[in-house]
Amino acid sequence: MPKFTSCLLPCLCLAATFGLGATAHAADWSDTALSWRAGNDYREPFNPDDIKKNIFAITHASGYKYGSNFVNLDFLMSDSKDPGALGKTSGAQEAYLVYRNTIDIGKVRGSDIKFGPVRGVGVTLGFDVNTKNDVGYNSRKRMLVAGPTLMWDVPGFFNTSLLLLRESNAPSGAFPPVSLVTGRYTYKTHAMLTGAWGIPLSPLFSFEGFFNLIDAKGKDEVGRDTAVETNIDMQVMFDVGAAMGNAKNTFRVGVEYQYWKNKFGNSAATTGNKGQTAKTPMVRAEYHF
Repeated sequence: MPKFTSCLLPCLCLAATFGLGATAHAADWSDTALSWRAGNDYREPFNPDDIKKNIFAITHASGYKYGSNFVNLDFLMSDSKDPGALGKTSGAQEAYLVYRNTIDIGKVRGSDIKFGPVRGVGVTLGFDVNTKNDVGYNSRKRMLVAGPTLMWDVPGFFNTSLLLLRESNAPSGAFPPVSLVTGRYTYKTHAMLTGAWGIPLSPLFSFEGFFNLIDAKGKDEVGRDTAVETNIDMQVMFDVGAAMGNAKNTFRVGVEYQYWKNKFGNSAATTGNKGQTAKTPMVRAEYHF
């Protein structure tokens, strides 16, 4: 079995377990979507080239008696500027899985917690897992997250969390110094301020996205200092299905933009100012069921 496929299968199983499990436990509401997005200006640390990627995803969100679940599995397909193996022209492949469970403290205690512009207070727990078969790093990320969440009183939703991150990786790139790393390396526990939103702009348009402001995580696997990381991803979506008289929120298209500075904690000082910052416009399409 190919290396990438053997790592991908556990990700698929985890996505199915958490996504379907969330629905099975008496969900008050749920939404599952298949999506595609693409752009020509993705970047990877230490790589001076703009990279074209096609990203396919399955996303599930649901609410239950005491809170909500979110699971997203991205499949990222690079072009030849991000090669999958030494001496190959085919692009790298990556699977990235995110799971979050937010427990609403007000729902647990039977009385909502509201103050000022805040309509709820919760605790978020979850993890990130990835695997990538690129020539330079071959990421095998594992990360646990936990921390408080505020749910803001806005049309749609806007949630912010302050999370502690416990992250490790076991890279196996083809070139030193990464090729000299053996075993799994754990970074310093660090913090992330994160937020996610979905705001209706009209019956057919919505403004959605997320941001992550991530503290430096100490030294990396080869002793280099990591940097504060900023990742902002936002999109404006148009409900094509509803505009054509079909069910609302079934088929949507839109434009997306991502700004990612010091990607994965890599700075200009450590990369030689190559690939650590991405400014990526994208097109996006989603089918919800």
